[in-house]
Amino acid sequence: MINVNDIKNGITFVLDGDIYQVLEFSHVKPGKGAAFVKMKIKNLRSGSITEKSFNSGTKLEKAMILKKPMQFLYVSGSSYNFMNMETYEQLEDDVKYLKEGLNVDLSFYEGELLGVLLPDKVELEVIHTEPAVKGNTTNNATKDAELETGLVVRVPLFVEQGDVIIVSTSTGKYDSRA
Repeated sequence: MINVNDIKNGITFVLDGDIYQVLEFSHVKPGKGAAFVKMKIKNLRSGSITEKSFNSGTKLEKAMILKKPMQFLYVSGSSYNFMNMETYEQLEDDVKYLKEGLNVDLSFYEGELLGVLLPDKVELEVIHTEPAVKGNTTNNATKDAELETGLVVRVPLFVEQGDVIIVSTSTGKYDSRA
């Protein structure tokens, strides 16, 4: 059990049969009344994000999340195939960043697959983008680029078809050229 006064970002807990991860928290001491902890939490099964308040001293059940390193192999229809040396797991999540050979971690709670934990940044090849237009020199001029996974991101004008770029998985934005 975890006391809500000891909560930190990233801690996982069970509440009403669902598994949550703490994204943000703050201890609030109002002028009147008892102190409480306000949290922004993510449901690890549905992906929804909500805010909840807990009275100071409330205890929550800690959720032990197991992470297994896997390698993304290939897509077969609507199945996404990952492999570790002993088993095969299938998952349909965050496919816009997955390419063959990418190493990721899969998270499990009591044997239930919760999702894929992507690296902070991934390298993807630009398969289509329009050429830069001469004279278009406005500050931070960008254009759309379609990547090998089907993801479309805004990139600087100098990026061309065939370039490999680095994309942030948290923001979905162009980071740099590889």
